[in-house]
Amino acid sequence: MTRRKNEFLKGNNPMNKTNLIEVVANQTNLKKKDAEAAVNSVLNAIADALAEGEKVQIAGFGTFEVKARGERVGRNPATKEQIVIPASKHPAFSAGKALKEKVNH
Repeated sequence: MTRRKNEFLKGNNPMNKTNLIEVVANQTNLKKKDAEAAVNSVLNAIADALAEGEKVQIAGFGTFEVKARGERVGRNPATKEQIVIPASKHPAFSAGKALKEKVNH
């Protein structure tokens, strides 16, 4: 089944992993199973690099990196008691120039 390029992005239907696999399969003439393996491989490579504290830069697309959040004081909404929220790390994405231009045109 061939779908229009932006069909998944219209309205309240965001592109999910299954849709992405289908688009990759259609655009590369791969079988869905092979496209799934390729998509999973890319996502796993990015996740593994981030887990090791590495930055992943994809020219024309953007940069994935791990950012640190410091320890802070919060409040339990149920009891209003102050609690300490421990420091943590979170993945972050910064769009590259080409992606920003594509989105804005």
